[in-house]
This record gives sequence, C-alpha cells and structure tokens, in this order.
Amino acid sequence: MGVFLIPLLIGFALTSASTFTAAFSHRWGERSGSLVTLILRVVLGMPLWVIGLGLAMRTPSATLLTSTLVTDVLGWLMITAGCVISLLALIAVRGRAAVPSTQDTLVQHGLYAYVRHPLYDGVLLEFAGLALLSPTRAVVLACAIGIGWVLVQARLEEVDLLQRLPAYCQYMNQVPRFLPRFRKKQPTT
Repeated sequence: MGVFLIPLLIGFALTSASTFTAAFSHRWGERSGSLVTLILRVVLGMPLWVIGLGLAMRTPSATLLTSTLVTDVLGWLMITAGCVISLLALIAVRGRAAVPSTQDTLVQHGLYAYVRHPLYDGVLLEFAGLALLSPTRAVVLACAIGIGWVLVQARLEEVDLLQRLPAYCQYMNQVPRFLPRFRKKQPTT
C-alpha cells in the first residue's frame, strides 16, 4: 500500500536539498552550485514526488469522502487556480525557479508584490484540489505530506534567499509568506 511514499518522500527530500544554492555555490563555485540545485530540484526531486503522487492515485485504498459534483468542481477549480498562480509566478521569476544563482536579483513584481511564495501557494491549492478529486486514504496522505513539505520548503528557501539576496530581509518584513494582506487604503491629505 505505501509504495507511493518512497518516491514521494525521496522527491520531497531532494527538492528540499536543492534550496542550499548559496552553500553549493560557495563550496563548488557559482556554475556548479546552480547545476547541483538544478539536478536536485528539476531532474530528480520534482519528477520523483510527482511519480509518488501518481502512484498514490493508483493505490487502492479506502475513500474518505463521497465524491459529489460540488467536491469535483471545487477540486478542479482549486487545481486550475493553483496552476494559473504557479504559471504566473514562474513567468515572474523566469529561470530563477529552476536554476537559482548567487547572482540573482530580488523579484518584487507581479504576484511577488503580494506574497513571498506564490509558486508554493499554487502548489498548496493543487494538493488540496487533488485531495478533493481523489479523496482516498493514499491520496489524502500524500497531499497532506505535500502540504507539510511546502511549509518546510518555503522556510528552507528563505534561509538560502537571505544568504543570496541581501534585500530579501527587508522584503520579508514587508511581504507576507503565503496569504496577502488586504489593507485599507490610507486617505491622502
């Protein structure tokens, strides 16, 4: 039953290990550090956890929630919104998401003006939507682990960003991690 956990957890671990771009670059040089990050994240980590999710969907297990039109529509809306948010975030950061570098500049436009991790916001929505669409014990467990991983991953990434981008400290103080702040506009005098 739990075979899906092997690629899922290894994929999450490798993707998390990819957040140490500054350390890799310091140890092996800029180009090699970015290459190690790319291999850990894009070549190994992400494909493995996606395979783990696929295996979880194919694993026979008890259904935790009766699928209805409402849960199906909500699940698809969450997945679609997550994909759109992730795509917009990737467009804003361009190649920096796959191959971060100590030479990167801070992205503060687009969705990054409202939250520090819009890409992870999209992934969180996708996990939640997938759990609604396929509410089996295996899929819900895989998605719950995925949500926990995103929360850890964002913190690990911030440690690396503080080392690579000096302006990130001030950005952290101004922009929330996952949920945008909705402030009342101050009257002008």
